[in-house]
Amino acid sequence: MSEATMDERASFEAAAPDLRLQAVVELAQDMAGALTPLEAVRAAAARAVSALGATMAAVSVWDRESGRLRVLVNHGELAPGEQELPEDESYPVADFPEIITYLEEHWTTGRLPRAWVQTAEDSGPHTGHDHPGSGAFCRQRAAGLRRRGRGCCLVAPIVLHGQAWGELYLARGIGMPVFTDADAEYATLLAAQVSAGLAQTERVADLRRLAFTDALTGLANRRAVDARLDEALKVHTRDGAVVTLVVCDVNGLKRVNDQLGHEMGDRLLERFAHQLSLSAAKLPGSLAARLGGDEFCLLAEGQSADEVVAVAEELCVRALELTEGEGVACGIASTGDSIGPVTTPDRLFRLADAAQYRAKAGRAAHPVVAGRSHGPAYAPDPTVQLADAADPQQRRAPGGRPNGDRRRFRGAAHSADPGQLLAAVLGALDQGGPTHPADTLGRLALVAETASRLLNAVGWWISYVPPGSPLMRTARHAVYRMTGGPASARAQTQRAQIEAPDAVFDLRHYPLTSRAVTGGSFTLRAGAPGNDAAEEAVMVVSGYRAMAAAGGANPAGGWLLELFADESTLPFTQTAPALRALVAVALAGPCSPPPA
Repeated sequence: MSEATMDERASFEAAAPDLRLQAVVELAQDMAGALTPLEAVRAAAARAVSALGATMAAVSVWDRESGRLRVLVNHGELAPGEQELPEDESYPVADFPEIITYLEEHWTTGRLPRAWVQTAEDSGPHTGHDHPGSGAFCRQRAAGLRRRGRGCCLVAPIVLHGQAWGELYLARGIGMPVFTDADAEYATLLAAQVSAGLAQTERVADLRRLAFTDALTGLANRRAVDARLDEALKVHTRDGAVVTLVVCDVNGLKRVNDQLGHEMGDRLLERFAHQLSLSAAKLPGSLAARLGGDEFCLLAEGQSADEVVAVAEELCVRALELTEGEGVACGIASTGDSIGPVTTPDRLFRLADAAQYRAKAGRAAHPVVAGRSHGPAYAPDPTVQLADAADPQQRRAPGGRPNGDRRRFRGAAHSADPGQLLAAVLGALDQGGPTHPADTLGRLALVAETASRLLNAVGWWISYVPPGSPLMRTARHAVYRMTGGPASARAQTQRAQIEAPDAVFDLRHYPLTSRAVTGGSFTLRAGAPGNDAAEEAVMVVSGYRAMAAAGGANPAGGWLLELFADESTLPFTQTAPALRALVAVALAGPCSPPPA
């Protein structure tokens, strides 16, 4: 060794303690802030180069599945062909068996596996580690140094959870001082610090996975869906990419839990989760998630609405084949369908949830898709109407923030209490909504929508009678979910006529309705003794179980508001007087007939 080289080495070693102490502190800080193993090992390589006066450092991991030592990061002065973040730089572990051999020191003595030094000229076993085969891997290391124009290297095994994880590798160029035993001891401690940092990073990564993963099924959770949907809609707004949301409820879970136990219920959820994951695999880039309880969703980006609907159809079929299951109720909302503008996750979720609700209420074996009306009698689309009627933007809390859960339709509190009905509808009328004060039809529609939401009604009709006329025609209506009426062709024809947007009725044949139009109200329950045959026929043909009606008149003419019930609707018995009072409020003041 030349005198200049010895002076250079002595100068470095004199300054080394301070540099190394600082490097350990900075490495601990860097790795504590790392969120991924890659960030952690990049910090380790950079700090090791600085602390040990190396020209380059690399961190490699032992990939047990392939039996190779895979380089994660190279830092410093790189040789031709080396990359800072190599995509595929790996070497057979059989060429470097010391990663396994030197762990024997930890197993037999309990001490950390020691780092060791190798020079480009040295082809024999290095001092103090005379293990079988060590000469062979020393020759491999020496050949690698010569091939890359380096003079020596320092290798420190990294042990994680008592197992060989990989190695920290440092090198110096030709002509630079060879690493010393003190360097090797420090590298051993540095590798231990890297191991501690990786363990910390693993714990952070585990916590992040738990934060965005459903513990039972392994699917994404609602938090992950919220984050993904926010980003997907930004891309939709910017580029027009189609975003589709599928919401599924597993049918029969309560029965399984009650009769067979919650363990069997969990198995049903897990089996459906597997099917949902298979469906997601058919839609590249999609996200399968469990929102909670029996509710799951699939978020697809970039595929057409028809592609997603086809996958959901298959999912519904497979769900029916699950042991102890009763299939799923599936609702779909896609920006690729006619559902109006979607700029917030709230609206897409409300649309998909309203579609799912209609599928469940109608016991549909196939998905219900928002924006795909079931016929001219249901235009505008009933699912879109149901979702928009539940829009929390219509019910803002003090301070201007929307009230309640974003998925307001499912989470809405239903009540048949007349006092709550009066308070809710009067509150909506006081806010005014989008209607003009002189728009009688708009004010009545606001009453109908708010009352239907509170009562969970299946739909509503508003009818109008011109002054002096015995004929009443439908002015506006909404159907929130399908019902099963009589199956005969004649009954279906009658239903289509009754539910047509411009249906006309002669009041001389409907005595209860005729009296209500002048300012009365009534309720009707299917099959009750004493029902008027004509009034009941209108209700039964459409598949309704009950109805509540209230009417009144103003200078523009006579008006009737009708709410209809199925098995999911709350009882109407006590609501008729409150409904009559609310109609009277809506009819007061400036008025106008409905559009021609």
